[in-house]
Amino acid sequence: METLSEIAAVIARHVSKDGFHATPIERVTLVRSSTVTMPMPNVYRPQLVLVVQGKKEVTLGDRVFRYAPGRYGVVTYDLPATGHVVEAAPDKPYLCLYLDFDPVMLGDLALRVPPSSPGTPSLPIGKTVSDAGADLLDATLRLLRLLDDPAALPVLGPLAEQEILYRLLAGPDGARMRHITSGRGRVAQIGRAIAWIGQNFRERFSIERLAAEVGMSPSSLHEHFRAVTAMTPLQFQKQLRLQDARSLMLVDDIDVTTAAFSVGYESPSQFSREYRRHFGEPPLRDIARLRASPALAVVA
Repeated sequence: METLSEIAAVIARHVSKDGFHATPIERVTLVRSSTVTMPMPNVYRPQLVLVVQGKKEVTLGDRVFRYAPGRYGVVTYDLPATGHVVEAAPDKPYLCLYLDFDPVMLGDLALRVPPSSPGTPSLPIGKTVSDAGADLLDATLRLLRLLDDPAALPVLGPLAEQEILYRLLAGPDGARMRHITSGRGRVAQIGRAIAWIGQNFRERFSIERLAAEVGMSPSSLHEHFRAVTAMTPLQFQKQLRLQDARSLMLVDDIDVTTAAFSVGYESPSQFSREYRRHFGEPPLRDIARLRASPALAVVA
């Protein structure tokens, strides 16, 4: 696809090294990897994820999402997931674009763009992957071309970003996008539950307490939370704890026991068992592997 090749050329021109790269476009991040990478956890924010070259896989709970060139994902909540690049080479690196959603811009557009289908949409999974249409790719290319025209960026950047959001709202993911702006009903309650766990994951809590915090019954919370995140609330909490502990050991160089207690575990042995089950290696071996091969640890 010619437009996709042009997008890849723009990204390659502005990103010459592997890793995540902020851009002068406020909410746009570009990603490059010249090798396949090991599965790495990350908390994905509400955003558009467009793979331009190469392939990657993202696991959310018990679901696997596969990206190829021209496929995009929409994330509607802060979700802990594990992603890795599965196809990349030095002469044809993996290239990807992230666009964080501006809730104010999105909310304004949602009021002005008619829903693509009538009725109230059902509660969706918080992440999906679809094929990008020509209109969405054209809008993305227009936005990225502004990297070569910094004088026009402040004026035309918001317009190009709005067009991307419009294409998403008017397309098959429109109902999913509207969930981000909803302040009422089950959608808002699950969003509050996700945010509450994100702020309190180091503490012990029960489903009953969480349900009370967001105004739901425990059974309804469990059902709807799993529908959105592909996890139970406690599985969601566990992933956040393990990701946080891994970061503490890798970045702050603290020992396994201290990391376990810091994120809320009461038993270092339980922490090590769950860590190995989640990451595939015991903590010390996993951290040593990441330090020995930093290029394999790019978060896709």
